[in-house]
Amino acid sequence: MPGKLSTHVLDLTTGRPAAGMRIELWNHDGKPHLLKAVVTNLDGRTDEPLLVGPTMAAGTYELLFFVKDYFVTHHKDSPFLDRVPVRFALADAKAGYHVPLLVTPWAYQTYRGS
Repeated sequence: MPGKLSTHVLDLTTGRPAAGMRIELWNHDGKPHLLKAVVTNLDGRTDEPLLVGPTMAAGTYELLFFVKDYFVTHHKDSPFLDRVPVRFALADAKAGYHVPLLVTPWAYQTYRGS
């Protein structure tokens, strides 16, 4: 089974998936460059893995979550957080990496899931 990178976002103010959040995936090996921009679906997930198979490579990456835009659109609040960067290293291109974001307008948490 090929390795893959995935994510999902949970809005902890409602206890529901964060549908409609923009996420960018950046490669940070050398000069940073944008690999992909996606928007979360109704389950707070992306419709397909961010990296999989031949696009999956060891290296340093960053997920950039546009949380302010999401909260202004969905809750009409002016949140403390703007964009949440999560920079991480993929050591094994054949492994599965899942990087969830649990977020409110004021705080966030992430971890390596399975």
